[in-house]
Amino acid sequence: MGLSTHVLDTMHGCPAAGMAVALYTTHGDDATLVRRFVLNHDGRSDGPLYDNASLQKGTYRLVFDVAGYFKARGVVLPEPNFLNRVSLDFGIAHTDQHYHVPLLVSPWSYSTYRGS
Repeated sequence: MGLSTHVLDTMHGCPAAGMAVALYTTHGDDATLVRRFVLNHDGRSDGPLYDNASLQKGTYRLVFDVAGYFKARGVVLPEPNFLNRVSLDFGIAHTDQHYHVPLLVSPWSYSTYRGS
């Protein structure tokens, strides 16, 4: 399946439908935008970000617009926001495997792991 992601809103106990996300490839300090997308009703992209045929060994970055999502949900956030965007940098070592990058997030905390 390649590369996929999803986000769970731990403040409201639901998928983070409507959250904006950007995917980049990275090389050292340089990042190249691959695509921007909005998470669907299940808090996921509508398809894989890369399938196994196009996934390449290397480093990547997912950037999640956490503050924008919570503001759109009507959450009153302090200025400046504690979390604005969450960036996750990760590596792909085995292109024949599935890499799933979930994010569990509230306006004040986040957690991630390599999912299945």
